[in-house]
Amino acid sequence: MKNFLTTLTCASLLATAAIADITRVEMGAGAWMQDVKGSASYSDAGADGSYTSSEKDKTQPYVWALVKHPVPLVPNLRLEYVSLEDSGIATGEFKDFDVTGSANMAYDMKQYDIIPYYNILDNTFWVTLDLGLDIKVIDLSYDVTPIGAATIAGDVSGSETIAIPLLYVRARTEIPTTNIGLEADIKYVKAGDSTVYDVRAKLDYTLDFMPVIQPAIELGYRMQKIDIDESDADATVDLEFSGAYVGLMLRF
Repeated sequence: MKNFLTTLTCASLLATAAIADITRVEMGAGAWMQDVKGSASYSDAGADGSYTSSEKDKTQPYVWALVKHPVPLVPNLRLEYVSLEDSGIATGEFKDFDVTGSANMAYDMKQYDIIPYYNILDNTFWVTLDLGLDIKVIDLSYDVTPIGAATIAGDVSGSETIAIPLLYVRARTEIPTTNIGLEADIKYVKAGDSTVYDVRAKLDYTLDFMPVIQPAIELGYRMQKIDIDESDADATVDLEFSGAYVGLMLRF
């Protein structure tokens, strides 16, 4: 996350220096109050691994930035970061470890969203519409610890990085004569019986007391669903993270 924050800072400094050539730069950070629930199972070659979430809520930081430019045909760019953490009970045989008895399993999904997008409407009659592709890079790590007399064979910790392409749509409206904006976006993909989506809706209020940099406050609700259920897959996953978020924004 430190490298991601450094990248965002450098991007904002370069954008400020070249403000005459860039239409808009925005960035924000805040906290997402996640309510976590779900389960997973592993059944390859007769395995019987199962995981059930026992986490009720978790608060995680998020960071985002976007650069909108006037160059034709070249997509604009939005970058996002958030971490999804959960813990629960694991039993049985998994791909990299076997549990005899029960074990505590904790995992962390650091997500880096790289979103090239096109601005279909740009505050046309106070409406903005963006359409693009989200490459959601997930850096997954886990740790497993036995409960009581349980034993674990195999790797008690591990990591994996995967990338998921999703359709990205964002809509925004500015309420005339106010500093209030209403915004919603969705990242979505469906393949067979599997679905992954990440949806947000928010309200923000811009403080216009500064001539160049406009700070703002954002308040919204976010829900992310990972539902993997394929007949030929060796694992099924049904995880959901949802809850309110609040943060600060800067517009250049």
